Amino acid sequence: MTRTLSLLLACAISLLAPDAHGQPAAPKPAGPAVRVMSFNIRYGTAKDGEDRWEKRQDLLVDTIRDYNPDLLGMQEVLAAQADFLREKLPGYGFCGTGRDDGKRAGEFSPIMFRKDRFDLLDSGQWWLSPTPDKVASKGWDAALPRIVTWAKLKDRKAGVDVLMFNTHWDHVGNVARVESGKLMRKLMAKKHEEAGGDLPVIVTGDFNSTEETPQYRTLTASDDVGVSLTDAYRETHPRRKADEASFHAFKGTREGLRIDWILHSPEWTATGAAIDHTQKDGHYPSDHYPVTAELELKR
Repeated sequence: MTRTLSLLLACAISLLAPDAHGQPAAPKPAGPAVRVMSFNIRYGTAKDGEDRWEKRQDLLVDTIRDYNPDLLGMQEVLAAQADFLREKLPGYGFCGTGRDDGKRAGEFSPIMFRKDRFDLLDSGQWWLSPTPDKVASKGWDAALPRIVTWAKLKDRKAGVDVLMFNTHWDHVGNVARVESGKLMRKLMAKKHEEAGGDLPVIVTGDFNSTEETPQYRTLTASDDVGVSLTDAYRETHPRRKADEASFHAFKGTREGLRIDWILHSPEWTATGAAIDHTQKDGHYPSDHYPVTAELELKR
């Protein structure tokens, strides 16, 4: 037997070798893990007193730096906040525009990505309405125009392209949130098909909905419409607990359910997920806790 053949055989045997419990060893991931964060940063003109933007902006940046995400989806970002974040996080690329004019007016739902790992191949934005290409269009019973930002990114470390979607659903309209889930599934399926139909997908956002709602079930439905999505937090924390709130209104409350989610397509497996409770001297970077997940591509 040649040395090359022996090495190949040894590698094959090692992949199938049982672990300490007698079970076949789990296959290694196809690439390095991707660290994902979703963060509603609270719009900067809110009259929040001691929790106003100027008082918490540095803590917010420190919170992002401490987790060091590869991909970051944010919500409620005004133009001045977007400028500040780009200045303070120069290692990240940025895509997204204001929902009121498709430029700088109104809230952004931007995607930021580490430039030392990802190349931006394409990006865009849809309005969550029956006319998703119409700037500032408002849908169904929504109180405000709502958007979803998307990006196609080249992961140079893993050697694959990735589709990411980031959104902020309406806080009033129940119908709008259900319809937003249906629309996003259709739009994601369209973008997925345009990209070849086999790209891994990541979705981040503030959905103003808990996992008990029809809205959640609409977006995560297992059917033939759209991309099948899994909740990274529930995947890694199968048992629901009482302290899973992701919105706390600057009070530090933990009791409740998540309205901020990180979802992923079947190409990924979640190896970790958390709700980040960072605070300093009783003050928080936002009225939402950021949520995080580590995702690995399956072999």
